[in-house]
Amino acid sequence: MKIKILAILAIIVLFLFLIFLVSNQNLVNEEVIVTKIIDGDTVIVQGGETIRLLGIDCDERGKECYTEAKNKIEEILLNQKVILEKESEDEDMYGRSLRYIFLNGENINAKMVKDGYCVARFPQESKYKKEIVKVEEFAISNNIGCKWSKI
Repeated sequence: MKIKILAILAIIVLFLFLIFLVSNQNLVNEEVIVTKIIDGDTVIVQGGETIRLLGIDCDERGKECYTEAKNKIEEILLNQKVILEKESEDEDMYGRSLRYIFLNGENINAKMVKDGYCVARFPQESKYKKEIVKVEEFAISNNIGCKWSKI
């Protein structure tokens, strides 16, 4: 009888462990290579997945800082192996994966704002919101980059 109870408990523990592993699988950061640049806040990675950088907003085609932002992120990320980090919201309404991108430990989303190519944009609380808003304030007060040098 004791062996049956122990066996059932072992199965339950194993089952709960498997559920835990599967539920946390989406929290694992992914290492990929950036294969194409769409604009200052959107890239494509190996396998064709489109990534929209979280917490930032860069000018769209035809706007003042579009070319500068696109060229800068291309200079930084094209053909580089990066780490993608997601938050609770996985995709936007266009089906793009929402991610923070890290290159050699540096938050590229924050870098694009700090260097004045993009603005901080957060519809909700976020892990890196304080960091990105702080570097935006720095860029504004120091007239850095395309977004702020003409103020």
